[in-house]
Amino acid sequence: MTPILEIKKLFKSFGGLEALKDITFNIARDEILGLIGPNGAGKTTLFNCVAGIEKPTGGQIIFTNGGRTISIGGKKPEAVTGLGIARTFQNIRLFDNLTVIDNVKIGRHCRTRSTFFGAVVRNRFQRAEEKGITESAHQFLDFVGLKDRGEEIASSMPYGNQRRLEIARALATEPHLLMLDEPAAGMNPQESLDLMALIRRIRDKGI
Repeated sequence: MTPILEIKKLFKSFGGLEALKDITFNIARDEILGLIGPNGAGKTTLFNCVAGIEKPTGGQIIFTNGGRTISIGGKKPEAVTGLGIARTFQNIRLFDNLTVIDNVKIGRHCRTRSTFFGAVVRNRFQRAEEKGITESAHQFLDFVGLKDRGEEIASSMPYGNQRRLEIARALATEPHLLMLDEPAAGMNPQESLDLMALIRRIRDKGI
């Protein structure tokens, strides 16, 4: 079976500093794969190259989904997200002053079709789509264990729940490949075990 992601001889340099050197590996569909290395080993840089935040110096990043095989090295982040790749960050990046549900809805908007004009005048199609976004956001919150937290302010939640919220927002983009950067960082042992169970449930959904 064709891997969902292929990394081939990937290089990334920042000036004279070589952050990634000749990295090659594949990720199979429905596989949970961990990247292990000390701080500064280049794990986040690799994620950034796949997600379109950084442009590789050399090598290939190949994504295969729905019968399409695409070289994504150097594509913009929004294009990578549109193809079906989502990621979370080592340092949580939420909209702290927005509600939990609004954070997830922001992730969902990349799959909407409303035009700017439709959003301004709030036509019937836009209202129906917005209702669907809200319903979907509640489903993602339920999936990650934040069902009753939707109206809370994101920054008011405990750290472990903020991690779950970031995952819910990533899932709202409908990814086929989900990259979690240091997802258990700062968690206590029980939170880490709960996170492992959530990751397996995500895998069981085909992501």
